Amino acid sequence: MRFLVLVLVLIAGPTWAQPNSQAPQADVWAALRALEGTWRGESNGAPGQGTSTRTYKFIQGGKFLQGETTTVYPPQEKNPKGETHTDIALFSHNRAAKAFALRQFHVEGFVNTYAQQPFEGALRFVTTDIENIPAGFIGRETYRFNGADEVTETFEIAEPGKEFSVYSETRLKRVK
Repeated sequence: MRFLVLVLVLIAGPTWAQPNSQAPQADVWAALRALEGTWRGESNGAPGQGTSTRTYKFIQGGKFLQGETTTVYPPQEKNPKGETHTDIALFSHNRAAKAFALRQFHVEGFVNTYAQQPFEGALRFVTTDIENIPAGFIGRETYRFNGADEVTETFEIAEPGKEFSVYSETRLKRVK
């Protein structure tokens, strides 16, 4: 009987000595983790020149990255009444597509759904759907990191049958 136990122990081997059969998984959020925190900066474009504050945080146990933006455009020649733009963004990771999705909810009632597109040196998202805008419009968001504490976000829009043109560009610096 002792022989049988000894053989079984030798065959199975001590579990503490066996190498971990599961290699550590890569952080799928690594590319977006750099956005976490609070940012401030300038926004320029169709609505004029404004100041922007944005906060990104992981929610739902780290399954989603939520962004909240407020951009204030004071009255100016391009925008005589001025405006305050707010939006909420939610990034998710689509495991099947091995890419991120982005959904934005804008104070004006627009809801943009984006899919990540391959793009060298930046994160790029192109709309798959835009709610509450005439059919055929396409939006594109590009995030370029200029070091660990600076990011430039460019939002472009294309009218039906036309090329993309920059609607706004926001340059942000991390404040915490």
